[in-house]
Amino acid sequence: MATMVDVARRAGVSVATVSHVLNETRPVRPGTRKAVLDAIDDLGYIPNTLARSLVTARTRSIGLAVSAISNPYFTEILQGVEAGALERGYGLLIADPHDDPAHELTVVRLLHERRVDGVLVAPSAEPTGLLEYLDRREIPAVFLDRLVGDAHDQVCAENARPVEQLVDHLADLGHLRIGLVAGLPGLSTTTERIAGYRAGLERHGLTFRPGLLAEGHSEARGAEDAVHRLLASPEPPTAIITANNAMTIGALRALRTAGLRVPDDLALVCFDDFSWADVFSPGLTAISQPSREVGATAVRLLLERLENPGRPPRTVRLPCAFVHRTSCGCVAEAPDRPPLPGTPGLAGKDPVS
Repeated sequence: MATMVDVARRAGVSVATVSHVLNETRPVRPGTRKAVLDAIDDLGYIPNTLARSLVTARTRSIGLAVSAISNPYFTEILQGVEAGALERGYGLLIADPHDDPAHELTVVRLLHERRVDGVLVAPSAEPTGLLEYLDRREIPAVFLDRLVGDAHDQVCAENARPVEQLVDHLADLGHLRIGLVAGLPGLSTTTERIAGYRAGLERHGLTFRPGLLAEGHSEARGAEDAVHRLLASPEPPTAIITANNAMTIGALRALRTAGLRVPDDLALVCFDDFSWADVFSPGLTAISQPSREVGATAVRLLLERLENPGRPPRTVRLPCAFVHRTSCGCVAEAPDRPPLPGTPGLAGKDPVS
């Protein structure tokens, strides 16, 4: 097996120079750096990561804590994180906090004990213990998807305006009773999407009715129960917005159980597009989040924090896209809806009360 001495001999440099190239502990001239990297490649030399971490006080690894890794949205975030980390020479350790504050603290502590250089976390609805742990130990961290104030680096998609856009579309189609299946209480995504829902109703002069807002707790079973509650109300909705893709599945199950057809009996639109949303009949009108970009941006923010620990924290919001299909009740697919504000009404539609 090749050693650092072999690399130095092949490149015609000192062992110290090879170490500086590997550990980035001192600037090395481009030609010398290339000679060392070529020698490493020729000899198949594998650096000792443990030894390198002792020299640099870094392991070149990142911890990622996100719940429901099986969820297509978080899977795409994971892909963005992994690509961003590998591109910069970082490995990835992954844990699932299960949206439970106590378990969240446990898995982040375990990641820290494994000497990751920093962590990326999609925080729970009650992240107080997590924040105290990170702040007390000055652990570099970036929060993704969900926000926790403005004292930390964080990145997420826009939430309020896209839901307002869904309400716009349904109201333009003539719907007067628009229901929302909301996510887990306490999450910033839930709060912001409800705010967008209410703002959309107000834009169209529609009264907010508490009976048309049901908590689906961000998961399929909860959404299934929520839709059954909405349908059982004295004035059930004629259109429903689901606030994430897992809840869309639950809503579809509930509508099937109730014997209702989409969109003939009830319109359905959703926040979160997914790769098989156009396979349903009808295809699902949805808000598409920039999932991979969220993951890649989180990595970039974390590495910037590692290089410049004293810089002010940043919050990055990324735009979503309106994907128009037919579950909303439109006869045929149309081009993506233009961004807010101001969306023209659709002509030739009778109001639905």
